[in-house]
Amino acid sequence: MALKSAFEGKTIWFVTGSQHLYGEETLRQVAEQSQAIAAQLAGLPVSVEWKPVLTGTEEIKRLALDANSDDSVIGIIAWMHTFSPAKMWITGLDLLRKPLLHLHTQANVELPWDEIDFDFMNLNQAAHGDREFGYIQTRLGVARKTVVGHVSNPAVQQQIEDWQRACVGWNVAQNLKLARFGDNMRFVAVTEGDKTEAELRLGVQVNTWGINDLADAVDTATEEQVDALIEEYIATYDVVPELLPGGERHQSLRDGAAIEIGLRSFLEGGGFEAFTDTFEDLGRLQQLPGLAVQRLMAEGYGFGAEGDWKTAILIRVAAAMGEGLPGGASLMEDYTYDLIEGDEKILGAHMLEVSPSLSSKRARLEIHPLGIGGKEDPVRLVFTADPGPALVVAMTDMRERFRLTANVVENVEAPDLPKLPVGRAVWKPQPDFSTSAACWLAAGATHHTVMTNAVGIEVFRDFAEIAGIELAVIEDGVTVRSFQQELRWNQAYFRLAQGM
Repeated sequence: MALKSAFEGKTIWFVTGSQHLYGEETLRQVAEQSQAIAAQLAGLPVSVEWKPVLTGTEEIKRLALDANSDDSVIGIIAWMHTFSPAKMWITGLDLLRKPLLHLHTQANVELPWDEIDFDFMNLNQAAHGDREFGYIQTRLGVARKTVVGHVSNPAVQQQIEDWQRACVGWNVAQNLKLARFGDNMRFVAVTEGDKTEAELRLGVQVNTWGINDLADAVDTATEEQVDALIEEYIATYDVVPELLPGGERHQSLRDGAAIEIGLRSFLEGGGFEAFTDTFEDLGRLQQLPGLAVQRLMAEGYGFGAEGDWKTAILIRVAAAMGEGLPGGASLMEDYTYDLIEGDEKILGAHMLEVSPSLSSKRARLEIHPLGIGGKEDPVRLVFTADPGPALVVAMTDMRERFRLTANVVENVEAPDLPKLPVGRAVWKPQPDFSTSAACWLAAGATHHTVMTNAVGIEVFRDFAEIAGIELAVIEDGVTVRSFQQELRWNQAYFRLAQGM
């Protein structure tokens, strides 16, 4: 059973502000025009539900409380069609706990210059009604995204879609349960972190189970279940002959299939959408989970190797935000560099656990030795990520806060890698290799990351704003000096923002 769609049953409320000063006829027109604006957002991935026009403190307060208590509501779009005095929004905005987008638009694209009278002006005054609303949001310190322009503009719709996807990611994080099988890799710093703070800031429950709890679930896999899953493997991948039924290594594929069946049943039974393991603690498992992890990530599960639960969170969030788009989200790790001057590249992989969602090509299902873990040779999918735009993001515990560091990259065609039988990606980072690496190191960003080739940096900007966590972006135009200065500003800001 695949994960439930992160978009299913979710909605965004469209709310419009006005007042009674201009009479009931004006309010009737406000309602008609705001419904027309909301209707133009019908093609976005999250449904938009129009709500009646708000004209007073009590109804605004009630809407905020209703939104907070409705699990289907993952965000609010607000538009001040006429002049809506902002003091009546104070209580509602202060109570609101759902993500907010301020849409600065108007009913008309072009003005009917020869027909404009003061009735028209009274009706169509979002130009300063939204400024009143902007003031009170800033005065109250309300986190929000502001989008400017007519809703018929594709660029405006794209900005709203990016924000919707960030709302989906935030909703997933708020309800995420993560299972750690064993602890993190010994002596490694970046896989450590404050799990209590993660639940407070992101809503994620992070707890640990013994690896043999998983092994018990693997032991329950039946021969019939294994046979059926192997048929699926053969239909989906190019399986090397030695792993096929009758092949000399077929039992290894059966062991890998049993691990997938057991792991999937454990996650589904506990309501987990993310998990970790570590090669230093494999208990009774026959092999390090490779194929199972790759396939679960491709379905949207979060995963962190060596107990890295922060990266597992990011992968689940990125997968949810990219649902329905080409590409996917995967564990990634910078491994080694090609340092030809002017054509520098990064080769990324991770032992076995890279998601085939990064590639549109049919993967090969192979078996090879693994020099760590002390178990039998693991089965795994072998492929290269598609060329094209991508994003590499890390989450770091900075003691008093979490930091997201994101690098905008371009995946490129990889040379032939006949002796590297793993999932992998080759990319060029923005703005250039040396600046990217220096900034990454300055940020203290981890070596485990999520790579996504489905969503771009704007979605992560919106997610960080909603979550109230730091985001440091490495992209074109960034210099090492400017990036270091931004990190210093961020450190001061986030410490002050937390209060005493």
